Amino acid sequence: MGHLAFLPTLSTLCIVISAIFVAIGWYFIKQRKINLHQKMMITAAVFAVLFFTIYASRTVFIGNTSFGGPEHIKIYYTIFLIFHIILATIGAILGIRTIWLGWKKILDKHRKLGPITSIVWFFTAITGVVVYILLYVLYPGGETTSLIKAILGF
Repeated sequence: MGHLAFLPTLSTLCIVISAIFVAIGWYFIKQRKINLHQKMMITAAVFAVLFFTIYASRTVFIGNTSFGGPEHIKIYYTIFLIFHIILATIGAILGIRTIWLGWKKILDKHRKLGPITSIVWFFTAITGVVVYILLYVLYPGGETTSLIKAILGF
């Protein structure tokens, strides 16, 4: 990966910033500061889209990094990674739906879905940071390869 080694750090930072803005937005809506809530949630969405753009571009053009840690931990990492991917997918779908409901002023449904979406997003960010730590901090990253091979090992 060479000179693009900062991309995983940058994308992980974007998703953490996104979750922080969701938390701030949640605080503002509890204070009934609707305008600030909207601004924070839009900012959170921008950072989430930035994360996805970096992640998807890296996946398409460079590939994904396989787990480089001990073999006896790999199955646990893989299960955790699959859980994170499912959670992130659900979080993205809920996020798009929640933003759309808010944008269209369908506030009864927005109010019901918003807290669920936020909690899923927080767990997505946390599990994303754990994946990053396992791939790039605790253990040296494995080979950079196709998505399927990186996740499933073949």
